[in-house]
Amino acid sequence: MILVTNTIKIKAGHADAVAERFMNPKGVQHAPGFVRMELLKTEGTEEHDELKVCTTWESREAFDGWVNSDAFKEAHGRKGGASAQGGGQHGRPASEGQAEQAGEGPIMLGAKLTIHQVLFTHPQEKA
Repeated sequence: MILVTNTIKIKAGHADAVAERFMNPKGVQHAPGFVRMELLKTEGTEEHDELKVCTTWESREAFDGWVNSDAFKEAHGRKGGASAQGGGQHGRPASEGQAEQAGEGPIMLGAKLTIHQVLFTHPQEKA
């Protein structure tokens, strides 16, 4: 099992608006091998905040299958091939990379993709 984290740096004060775009996934939830998606918000500095889009997959092959699928390209507004090697686009809505606030310039300041192997998970305690 793997956990893929896309850390997106966002202009301070705009994280909640960008987070809303992830409320309705655009197909990832139907991809073979997809387990779950979580969105984490970190309030950073006066200049930027971060969103971490965390997806869990049964295998690296399942994740690569999603990244190279037509559904991924459609969800991310891409034509042509995609790379799972860190293109910084994983989990991002189609227009997100171009997101701008009127007169304020871009609100998306960068992204970093990290792939982690899950070594173990503790089960949740039952009440």
